[in-house]
Amino acid sequence: MSEQEFTITDLTRILLEGAGAGEGIDLGGDILDTDFEELGYESLALLETGGRIEREYGISLDDDIFTDHRTPRALVAAINGYLKELVAP
Repeated sequence: MSEQEFTITDLTRILLEGAGAGEGIDLGGDILDTDFEELGYESLALLETGGRIEREYGISLDDDIFTDHRTPRALVAAINGYLKELVAP
C-alpha cells in the first residue's frame, strides 16, 4: 500500500465542500496557525469535516481530534500521523 499524504490543500478543499467559508475568510491565505474558530468553523462544521476526512482517507479519527489540534497546521500533521499508522508494518 502506498503512503498517502494529507495536505493543507486537501484540508481547505474538504472545509469548503463541507461547510463553505465564512464571509471575509480567505482559505487560500496564510491560515496554517489560525484557530479553526477564528476561521469561522465551529463544532458542527468540524464534525462534518472530520467525517469527510474519515470517508475519503479510510481512517477513524479520535473524538477529540479538533480540540487537540485547533489549527490547520496541527490537524494536517495529526491526519498524516493517522495515515502513517495505516502503512506501518
